[in-house]
Amino acid sequence: GGPRAKALVGGALLIALVSGGIGGGVGAYLERNGGVGTVELPQAGPEAAERDPDSVAGIAARALPSVVTLHVSGSEAAGTGTGFVLDGRGHILTNNHVVEPAGSGGEITVTFNSGDTAEAEVVGRDSGYDLAVVKVKGVTGLTPMPLGNSDNVRVGDPVVAIGAPFDLAGTVTSGIISAKERPITAGGEEGDGSDISYVDALQTDAPINPGNSGGPLLDARGRAIGINSAIRSADSGSTESDDGQAGSIGLGFAIPINQGKRVAEELINTGKAAHPVIGITLDMNYTGDGARVSAKGGDGGPAVTTGGPGAKAGIKPGDVITAVDGQRVHSGEELIVKTRAHRPGDRLELTLQRDGKETKVSLVLGSSGDD
Repeated sequence: GGPRAKALVGGALLIALVSGGIGGGVGAYLERNGGVGTVELPQAGPEAAERDPDSVAGIAARALPSVVTLHVSGSEAAGTGTGFVLDGRGHILTNNHVVEPAGSGGEITVTFNSGDTAEAEVVGRDSGYDLAVVKVKGVTGLTPMPLGNSDNVRVGDPVVAIGAPFDLAGTVTSGIISAKERPITAGGEEGDGSDISYVDALQTDAPINPGNSGGPLLDARGRAIGINSAIRSADSGSTESDDGQAGSIGLGFAIPINQGKRVAEELINTGKAAHPVIGITLDMNYTGDGARVSAKGGDGGPAVTTGGPGAKAGIKPGDVITAVDGQRVHSGEELIVKTRAHRPGDRLELTLQRDGKETKVSLVLGSSGDD
């Protein structure tokens, strides 16, 4: 019995393998030659292209004709950014850090959603607000972007961002407003700090990447409520204008449109933007809670400008400002951000600590075009 049983097992294996091979070959032959009928997979038929106007697709379809991609080149640098059309006269709003590489003799090319391109010139720019307006010539039929009101925005509101991340023009992303009034500073490569942008930003988790800068953050009705300007990157741990090459980790920041509108109007009308000022020099090295007024001014003059709004309100060197209109400020940067969020002529109430005592002062913000 032993040897014969083994032979049968081997034979059974051989038969199974050969029959598998023949079966596969027969199946392939029949399929190739239509013996069993051709295969056709079920699929949805054509549908109407229209979408609900308040859906992300509907918002994108309405907004894209108003969004442009900017290619900027100068003698030492080049870059890509985004902007959006403000009016029929050719004015386009973007970030200052987008147009900055062009310097005084560089080129700015604007590409519309249609693929048409036009040359643009800077009308005015401001590094402190990180905003700039450029103007295209000889272009008709522009679609201005409707502007919303950033004061109406609430945390959790849905938003849509449009831009050209990594030069991928017309990219649409969506998310929510994650937070409001985030004091952020960006830029700051110049040694004297003259290029630092101070923004009381809207925070969003809509993915924003390098190249999205200057593009619109839209509300659920397709109106611009912010200008996407900076991202927090995981590797640097700092907020940077999104021309660095880090990617989105869901921490994007947009300049509120109410500030953008005011600055854009001033840049168009006068070529520069007025900065609201208190008329004090802050000690930016102060590590305590609040913003401390320096002992002396940066130029060796008084820390509280003679005759300025701060002096009239009775602010003194060494005072620590802890709140603006009842909102806490924890650093000098935060005080500048809160001040910049207002316009010259606005009234502020400051809470001060002096010699261990708390006091409140009221002042009307002054104006400085070159502060």
